[in-house]
Amino acid sequence: MDVKTQRRIAAKILKVGVNRVKIDPDSVDDVALAITREDVRRHIDDGDIKKRRVQGVSRGRARAVAKQKKRGQRIGPGSRKGPKYSRLPSKSRWISKIRVQRKFLQQLRDEGYIDTINYRKLYLQAKGGLFRSVRYLRTYIVENGLAKKRLPEL
Repeated sequence: MDVKTQRRIAAKILKVGVNRVKIDPDSVDDVALAITREDVRRHIDDGDIKKRRVQGVSRGRARAVAKQKKRGQRIGPGSRKGPKYSRLPSKSRWISKIRVQRKFLQQLRDEGYIDTINYRKLYLQAKGGLFRSVRYLRTYIVENGLAKKRLPEL
C-alpha cells in the first residue's frame, strides 16, 4: 500500500521530517485508508504511527581512545604537533631538573656525605647546568672524590 501522503501528513503533525515517521508494518493497510488529518492523528494516538528517535553519535570509540591516552599511549611521533620545547617548555624541564638536583645535594649535606664547602661548589655547578641528571651528579661526586663516605644507591 502507498502511504506517502499519510507519512507526509504525520510528519507535519509530529513536527519531524518524513524519514523520522515510523508506520507499524502490521497496520499499514489501516493507515493507507486514512484520508484526513484527523484520521492520521487518530492513528498517531493509537500508536500505529510513531516518530523515530534522533540518531545520536556513538561515544564508544571516543571512550576507547580516552582510555588509551590515559594509559600513555598515542603519543608517538605521528601524534605530535609542534616542536619539542613547545610540548614541554625548556623552563619547566629546567625547573624540574634543578629542583631534584638541589634536593639531592641538600640530602647529601644533611646526612654528612659532603661538607658545606663542596655542597656550595656543587650547588653553583648545578646552577650553571653542569649536571644533566642526579645520576650524573652522583657519578661526578664519586669520580672527583668529593664524598666523605660511600654514597647511597639511587
